[in-house]
Amino acid sequence: MSGNFVGNMPMNVGICKITLRLPENSSLKGKRQVLKSIISRIQNRFNAAVAEIDGQDSWHTAVIGVCCISNDRRFTNRSLSKVVDFVADSHIDAEMLDYEIEILTV
Repeated sequence: MSGNFVGNMPMNVGICKITLRLPENSSLKGKRQVLKSIISRIQNRFNAAVAEIDGQDSWHTAVIGVCCISNDRRFTNRSLSKVVDFVADSHIDAEMLDYEIEILTV
């Protein structure tokens, strides 16, 4: 499907992969509860798409993906950086081990 865009503005798709450690967790059910809280908080605060993307079978680790779309590359990067800061500074039952941000211009 294609369309005519006024001004042909580029679309910037920002993707962020965040790796978390859940040291206090003892079951997949407990992990789902922690992740559901984290995902919901990110979605509500930043209006971003979020999903668990890896580590589904591990009790102690999780990888979530966050996506943001904008016509301003700097805004996209800044938004994802704020998500990373939010997760790192949140008092949640998870520790951020690593993150990666990539911005694609389409």
